[in-house]
Amino acid sequence: MKRSERLHALSEALRRGGKRGRSAEGLAREFGVSVRTIKRDLRALEASGVPLWSRPGPGGGYGIVEGGSLPPVALSPAQALALLAAVKAAPDAPYSDLAAAAVRKIVDVLDPRTREQVSELAQRVWVDSPPSTSRSVRSACEQAMTDQRVLRIDFVSAAGEHTRRDVEPILFAGTHGSWYLIGWCRLRGAVRWFSLDRIRKATLTRHPCSGHTADEIGTPPDTAASVTLD
Repeated sequence: MKRSERLHALSEALRRGGKRGRSAEGLAREFGVSVRTIKRDLRALEASGVPLWSRPGPGGGYGIVEGGSLPPVALSPAQALALLAAVKAAPDAPYSDLAAAAVRKIVDVLDPRTREQVSELAQRVWVDSPPSTSRSVRSACEQAMTDQRVLRIDFVSAAGEHTRRDVEPILFAGTHGSWYLIGWCRLRGAVRWFSLDRIRKATLTRHPCSGHTADEIGTPPDTAASVTLD
């Protein structure tokens, strides 16, 4: 997780902590970093204008001053639940971790009555999701796509062939319950589809992509579409 993403997630964790706050030790465990790193991140949040409070001693911690976060969001319980269900049902979708954090942020700032209704309604929706692709693999693929940098992958084909390839990410595609990274494969000198669950390791390089675009892939089939904001 990049530091900018961790800072955002940290502010959300503090807001969810409410009046009780969160300890630096608990936050360090949640984010998999040291207490020193958490305290440095807290100073950075405060310097950026986030209104923090701190309480020293046993049982102390950190939190966000009441009223210092987003105002209530006007969503119906069904709309909020639809967001929760969509994210929960697609753990392998690109940027799903960030989507889950965004949904928690939305739910957290609902008015108390709506939030209570969402909590009650959520118990009536069950999701049996398949095991998720390696988080480290997905994070590397997502970052490569966002930054348009070359991704080095260890890939296993359906026939069991192991190869290491440098790939320029062009787009993600979800079809028939599976997610694919589509990119320009420098090993083959052509566009290739890589099933995310067949990527055993992914490493983000420093090399920029050479400018391949989605136009090289063509248009989505009639049953598919891009996730543009229409």
